[in-house]
Amino acid sequence: MKSLPTLFFATAAFFALCGMIWGIQMSATHDHSLSPAHGHLNLIGFVMMSVFGTYYTLTARAARTRLAAIHYVLVTLTVIVLVPGIVLAMTGTTEVLAQIGSVLAVVSMALFAFMVVRHGVGPDRAATGGALPQAHPAE
Repeated sequence: MKSLPTLFFATAAFFALCGMIWGIQMSATHDHSLSPAHGHLNLIGFVMMSVFGTYYTLTARAARTRLAAIHYVLVTLTVIVLVPGIVLAMTGTTEVLAQIGSVLAVVSMALFAFMVVRHGVGPDRAATGGALPQAHPAE
């Protein structure tokens, strides 16, 4: 299985690619009516997932927890539910998926806030004797 940060970044790249293709389609058809859904795909699917991937890369102790894996599933589910939910809401079909996706987004961010407060940011200083690891110059 891939590392959690890799899953976050790979999924973020996939969502970004989907967003780019959708943006090209909107431009080609001159129909930008669904741009709010497109924006949420890019913001949550690419930006937030990339930020989370960066955090878990910098803070390996947090990435090793079960809650971090739950966080990945929750954020991915948020995008999968919220983006189509916004489309359905904008087309007047139903708002239920957008509402569920919005709640999932808030829960995802709350879980991220909890992880940051609980684990801090960066390497575990206890594991490095209280010192920050030294950067290695590029070869």
